[in-house]
Amino acid sequence: MGRVDKGVNCSVGGCENTAERSLSGDKAAKAPDLGLGGSKRVYLCRDHYKEWKKQTKDDRENDRARWA
Repeated sequence: MGRVDKGVNCSVGGCENTAERSLSGDKAAKAPDLGLGGSKRVYLCRDHYKEWKKQTKDDRENDRARWA
């Protein structure tokens, strides 16, 4: 059972929602507007995860294109 299942809060400052996803610190640092980074693991609530996905869409598509 991981931390998300146990009910850890979102890592974004000022957000008290329960986290639904966890990301590595390197992946989270690709979205500087969220103010994440410097930590090994980052936990995001549903709203902040959607925001992270929108901000890093181009980077993730480029990463996938390299492997294809």
